Amino acid sequence: MKKTLIALAALASTAAFAQSSVTLYGVADASLSKVTDKSAALSSAGAMNNGTSRWGVRGTEDLGGGLKAGFNFEQGLSLNDGTLAKSGAGEFGRAAWMNLSGGFGEVRLGRTLNPSFYAAAAWELTGAANYSVVVSQFGAVLGGIRNSSQIAYTSPNMGGFSATVGYVLKGNSANEKAKVDLNAIYANGPLAVALGYNKVQDAEKNVHVGARYNFGMFTLAGGYMDPAGDAKGFSIGGAVKAGPVDLVLDIARDTEAKDTDLLVEVKYPLSKRTFSYVALLRDGKKKAGALGAAGDDVTGLGIGIRHNF
Repeated sequence: MKKTLIALAALASTAAFAQSSVTLYGVADASLSKVTDKSAALSSAGAMNNGTSRWGVRGTEDLGGGLKAGFNFEQGLSLNDGTLAKSGAGEFGRAAWMNLSGGFGEVRLGRTLNPSFYAAAAWELTGAANYSVVVSQFGAVLGGIRNSSQIAYTSPNMGGFSATVGYVLKGNSANEKAKVDLNAIYANGPLAVALGYNKVQDAEKNVHVGARYNFGMFTLAGGYMDPAGDAKGFSIGGAVKAGPVDLVLDIARDTEAKDTDLLVEVKYPLSKRTFSYVALLRDGKKKAGALGAAGDDVTGLGIGIRHNF
């Protein structure tokens, strides 16, 4: 009997383990970057990198009845010297959250990319690269990219449509100001359309809407941005696939400041998880952007390689 009970316990333990999964993942991105009036440098988390080098761990557990629990912890890091590249005050500033998901959708709790960011990423041509002109020109419209202590609900995907509502309580804000952050996204086949909105209590709202359509060999995308304050404008761009090479030309203009940022990106796949890239970003001088302060007319060049694991 004792041997039977031990065998059953071992079997139960194995079955429970089989219902859980933990994944180690990350990005290694190294770029030789040159910006106007600055010396060339090797970078792994800068404005002329395609993405920020990072590592993380995520996992899910099947709780039964269609319900799952999950988590994600993520750190940025430097390939130059191995130090952490923080995104916020914490060691895991890029992501530190848990969730419950099922047929009802998902509830996510903790520090995570905010709904407004996911709205822009749904249609932006570079896949939300560090050198994106949308972020360079209108980064404020995203409301900080990440929210700490966020309570978020994402609806189930209904024929390509989903929506997320995020909220940060007053008690979790240093200035005792609550924040609401939301998106509505339709992504089905060649078409993606998204709306992002965020607002801190007693402050002005940030709103943006954008769309992307894939015609096959050519993709067209554009958006309208209305961040808090005087800034306002649009982005428009196109992507062409020439054999294995992806070419992007993207422009973002602040019509109030009369400032234009321009990006040319070339990507060449080396494998399913690795690609090389060249990016040229022209940062307009009328306002501060990804590369320089207001009054500076700056150009950045990045030649790099990115590996996803």
